[in-house]
Amino acid sequence: MRALITGASSGIGRDLAINLAKEGYDLVIVARSKDKLNELKSEISKLNINRSVDVVQKDLSDVDNCKELYKQYKSQIDLLINNAGFGTYGKFEDVDLDTEVQLINTNISAVHILTKLFLKDMKEKNSGQILNVASIAGFLPGPLMSAYYASKAYVIRLSQGIKEELKKEKSNVSISILCPGPVDTNFNTVAKVKFNSKPLTSEYVAKYTVERLKKKKFYIIPGSSVRALRHICKILPDNVMAGFAYSHTESKK
Repeated sequence: MRALITGASSGIGRDLAINLAKEGYDLVIVARSKDKLNELKSEISKLNINRSVDVVQKDLSDVDNCKELYKQYKSQIDLLINNAGFGTYGKFEDVDLDTEVQLINTNISAVHILTKLFLKDMKEKNSGQILNVASIAGFLPGPLMSAYYASKAYVIRLSQGIKEELKKEKSNVSISILCPGPVDTNFNTVAKVKFNSKPLTSEYVAKYTVERLKKKKFYIIPGSSVRALRHICKILPDNVMAGFAYSHTESKK
């Protein structure tokens, strides 16, 4: 079995790679930082589990890079994990436009392209899994992080639609979405944001995710408080949830 993981250089992606290697997967790890990817490869090699690890340095905000990645591993991937992504903090009119466009390209376009291309391969084989990393943010309005929240809503809705198509076709291919709350990773540093709730560790999130993937669960929501928030989102009106999101997000000085 072979898994391709984007955004694998740190955080959830890195820990997913380690857990999947232990589960018997050969890996294709993708990120912008080749040094960090090589460090991860070295760490996996020290586990003495004889797993192959391909290091691929690519910036997936570039559409052509997404297509090149697919061509390189066409029909070779059993599990695709679209994990690459980042966030920005600030009032919508104040956030740098070029940064937001890069966010949209990474969080939405790359996920869309890789999901579509690898899904076609998997459907031809009638086997395979896709995990799209979204966020509990995708169920909420996102004041002060509007572009990020909206990008994760896109990932959720896209995945929900694909899930139903696969169900109607009785396909053996499965799709899942990971929707964590705050996680203690480099995401918060890059976004220059902190959340007024205790974060989970990326190690816990990764281990929980792999266990749920084995069961082909669609919604993967680690943490009881985050699962409770998911249900609250179904009940309370959007204006109330927008106020909640605003009050739980602040600048990381």
